[in-house]
Amino acid sequence: MRSPLSDRGAASVPILKTELLSVRFGGLAALSQVNFEVARGEVRAIIGPNGAGKSTFFNCLTGVLRPTSGRIIFNGDDIAGLRSNVISQKGIARSYQITNILPNASALENVRIAAQSRRHSWNMIAHHSAFADINEKAERALSAVGLLGKAHEMASNLSHGEQRNLEIGIALATEPQLLCLDEPTAGMSQVETNETMELVQRIAKDLTILIVEHDMAVVMELADRITVLHYGAILAEGTPEEIQQNPKVLEVYLKT
Repeated sequence: MRSPLSDRGAASVPILKTELLSVRFGGLAALSQVNFEVARGEVRAIIGPNGAGKSTFFNCLTGVLRPTSGRIIFNGDDIAGLRSNVISQKGIARSYQITNILPNASALENVRIAAQSRRHSWNMIAHHSAFADINEKAERALSAVGLLGKAHEMASNLSHGEQRNLEIGIALATEPQLLCLDEPTAGMSQVETNETMELVQRIAKDLTILIVEHDMAVVMELADRITVLHYGAILAEGTPEEIQQNPKVLEVYLKT
C-alpha cells in the first residue's frame, strides 16, 4: 500500500475538483451534484457497482461528454464542456476500458502520433524524422512503460498486457499532469496485472492519477484514497482502510 500523501509532500491545493457536477440523460441522472477533489501527486481510485457513474465521470473530465450542470476546475480553470483536444492540451490524458490503439502501426508510431499532437501542428509534407524531439519523447514514453525494445513491433502483435501498457505510453506522450486510467488491468493475467501495478507505481512519482478499477487488490495496493460512487453520487471517500471498513460500502459494493 502506498505511503500517505503527507509523507510525499503533495501540495494542499487540489489539482482537480468538481462542483455540483451533474449529467442527465433524459430522466436519468448519471451523475448527481458530485463534489470531488484530488490532491496534486495523489493516486485516487474511483470504484462502485456497474452503472454507478464512473465512466460518465471520466467522460466529463476528458471532454467526451458535456456535463448538464456544474463545474470542473483543473489547475484553477473551469474546463467543463471543453473539447477533448483542448482538455488534452491543458494536461489531462486518459486510457480507455477497451484498448484504443492503432493496431496496424508500430508501437513507436502509436506513441509518436500522440507526442506530435501535443507539441506540433500536423505537417503532412515533412517526414517524421524531422521532428527529433518528438521521436525522443516517444522513445521516452515507450521506455517508461517497458516497451522500448518493441518500438518497431506492430501494435497488433503485442500481447494484451503490452497493448494496455502501450495505451498508457500513448497517454504519457501527451505530457499530462493528470492521468485517468480506465480499468487498466482488465483482461490481464495475474503476471500482467502485477507488472501494470508496478508501472503505475513508477509513473505515479511524477503524476496525479485517477484510476477506475474493479480489482480490489489493485485498488487497495495503488490508491492513496478511494471515492465510491453509487447511483451517480458519492457514497463514501477515505483511505483504503477506511473504505474496507465502511458499512455502507460493504453493503452496496464490497459485500464482504
